[in-house]
Amino acid sequence: MNATVSSAVIAISNQDRSHRARLIAGWVFAILLVVALAAYGYDYYTLSSAARPFSPKHAVLRPSGTIGLKLGFLGLGMFLAIFVYPLRKKWAWLGQQGSARHWLDFHVLLGVSAPFVIAFHSSFKFHGFAGIAFWIMLSVSLSGLIGRYLYSQIPRRVNAAEISMAELQEIQTQLSQQLAQQRLLPQTDLRSLLRLPSKESVSRLPMPIALVYMMFLDIARVFRVASIRRHALPFGQKLTTLAGFLPTSNIGLERAMLLAREEASLAKRVLFLSRSQQVFHLWHVVHKPFSYSFAVLALIHIVVVMMMGYF
Repeated sequence: MNATVSSAVIAISNQDRSHRARLIAGWVFAILLVVALAAYGYDYYTLSSAARPFSPKHAVLRPSGTIGLKLGFLGLGMFLAIFVYPLRKKWAWLGQQGSARHWLDFHVLLGVSAPFVIAFHSSFKFHGFAGIAFWIMLSVSLSGLIGRYLYSQIPRRVNAAEISMAELQEIQTQLSQQLAQQRLLPQTDLRSLLRLPSKESVSRLPMPIALVYMMFLDIARVFRVASIRRHALPFGQKLTTLAGFLPTSNIGLERAMLLAREEASLAKRVLFLSRSQQVFHLWHVVHKPFSYSFAVLALIHIVVVMMMGYF
């Protein structure tokens, strides 16, 4: 039995590593593509509409040009791939393929990259149906990033999160004792890292404010960790760690910081759980109509371009 469990854990770990490698490769390719297009076409894209036809790059970078048309096809492919993720929830055979989290990561990658590809395809001229579709797509992309953040705030196993919340005080005390024994930091510094608002104050927050507050706590945690590091470092190491924002060579301190960050993050997610679920539900109500509107406008644009004989 233990051998079977160990094999399953190893298999999942290998899948996660492979997924991370593919995801990193996807992001690197997308970034390099955008940088290469921006570098090559900078002198063209910065020209006025009247001056562009006289540029030697007009034949390749205009929407119907050699590169512009290929970018249009690439954008269309990305657009179709983006909608595979919601289809996965409706088609049972597709839902059995891979992990939902892995699919979501590539869904976000395509959703963030596609507006850039479409912008270069259109040579940054947003008019008519194509322009409306682009701005809707950009709104969908930005809302998708918010949705991905909300998804990460909802523990997949609520019961386990609640248990961790109940044990948080004990773990916090243990961490404080560890730091006190190492004589690295006063306990007040660790408490500041784990400091959270009360349940009552969170329940009274409007949903948009709750979303902003969650993000603020995540950002503030980075600065609090840096501040704690700075207290334990001499001046020279403060410089090499960029004022505490980079890890130190102190294994004991970094282990305590890692545990404290994990517990602070978990406590925050459980504290905001009900609010996260409410905002996530509202996000679905907004995100889906915008996605479908973009799909309709993009298809209209493609049909019109085909009828006009551009390809």
